[in-house]
Amino acid sequence: MKNLADQIGIQSYCFRGFKALAEVLPRLKACGLATIELSGVHGDFTRDADSIIAQCRVAGISIASIGVERFAGNLARERALAEFMRQAGGSVIAVDFAPDAGPGVWRAAERVADEFDLRLAIHNHGGRHWLGNSQMLAQVFAGTSPRIGLCLDTAWALDAHEDPVAMAEKFADRLYGVHLKDFVFDHAGRPTDVILGEGNLDLPRMLALLQANERTTSVIIEYEGDIANPGPALTQCVQKITATLR
Repeated sequence: MKNLADQIGIQSYCFRGFKALAEVLPRLKACGLATIELSGVHGDFTRDADSIIAQCRVAGISIASIGVERFAGNLARERALAEFMRQAGGSVIAVDFAPDAGPGVWRAAERVADEFDLRLAIHNHGGRHWLGNSQMLAQVFAGTSPRIGLCLDTAWALDAHEDPVAMAEKFADRLYGVHLKDFVFDHAGRPTDVILGEGNLDLPRMLALLQANERTTSVIIEYEGDIANPGPALTQCVQKITATLR
């Protein structure tokens, strides 16, 4: 069985209040981790690959994945994203597709993934997102190769009135990435980010599933509150995971 603790990272979007990657990396390490999923907020992966990868390596931080990136059949751009991941040593890109994406877009994405030995993981983005529910995800997976799978955002699954643990079980064979995030909701259904396990996410059950799933290689904490100073909350998320895994 894999060591899940070694796979845990943080989404750089949590630090979107700091635009320079050089500001983000020491703040991430201060939370007790050395793995990152990079958001496009912190660099252009198609143009600045050498600089981004070098900064992470000097800081002692591994790049697990990037995202969320829209795949739309633009092969030049999508191959450049895949080349970034090859150079960075990662194997997952968290992706989105437009509602009108058809077989041509799927086949193009699969070709890029095949060429670079990557897995493209669809990010479910809540109840308003066309791929935010299990029914639509199952439909897409039925028409695509295993190169296309799921980056399960646990909080946005809750927003879509889905059970994220049940989704992790249902799509276990295609669960390539996870955004560990937790929400509470007000009376109008509006979400607020909270420390992992303090909202509606069953953190122990989710971590047990991830511990057992060898296909899930990108396990990323995401906390979007406290934009000016997310470090304390992220540190608590790391501590909560560590305590749960003991």
